[in-house]
Amino acid sequence: MEAIVLAAGYSSRANAFKMNLPLGQMSVLEHTISKFEGLCSRVIVVAGFKMELIQEEMAKICNKNAFSFQIKVVNNENFNQGMFTSIQRGCKEIMAPTFFITPGDCPLVKKETVQLISKRKGNVVIPSFHYKGGHPIKLSSEVKQKILETNSESNLRVVLEGFEKEYLNVDDPGVIMDVDTPEDYQKAIDYHKV
Repeated sequence: MEAIVLAAGYSSRANAFKMNLPLGQMSVLEHTISKFEGLCSRVIVVAGFKMELIQEEMAKICNKNAFSFQIKVVNNENFNQGMFTSIQRGCKEIMAPTFFITPGDCPLVKKETVQLISKRKGNVVIPSFHYKGGHPIKLSSEVKQKILETNSESNLRVVLEGFEKEYLNVDDPGVIMDVDTPEDYQKAIDYHKV
C-alpha cells in the first residue's frame, strides 16, 4: 500500500503555515505521515504553496525518524486550481493496487483506525465517526484511474459517486478533526494532550 498526503494548499484560514505547526513533539504534517508506519511502502507528499517549507519539514522529519516507508515529495504546480489537482498529481505517483489519501492537516487519527481501514476490502473505504465521513480514505487502482481521467476542474466527491462506498464506523473523533483555523489548532492541541 501507499499513501498520498495533500500538503499543497494556502493554509489561508489557519493564519500560519499549518503543516509545520507543532503538536506535542511533532509537527502537524509529521503526525499525519507517521500514521502510515508499518502499513505503507511509500508516502507521497504533494506540495505546492511554500514547497520549500514542506521540503524543509520533510528533511527534519527524515533526520529524526527511521520510517519503514519511503517518502517522496512532489510539486503540484497547479495547486492554485484546487485540491483535486493535488489528488491527481499524487495519483500519478501511485504504483500500489490500493492507497490511502488524506489531507496533511489531519494529525489526530489513531494508528489503529488506519490499520482497520487498511484491512477493509472495497474500491472506496471511508472511516466515519458518529456517521460523519472522515480521513484517511482508502482507494483502489480503479478509482485512481478514474481520478486521472477526470477533468481537473472536478473534485473527488464527483469521482467517488461512481463507486460503491464502504463506510467504517470507528470510535475515533480524529478522523473528522482537521487543522483549518486557529480554533481547530487549539482543539487539536487540547485533544492531543489527553
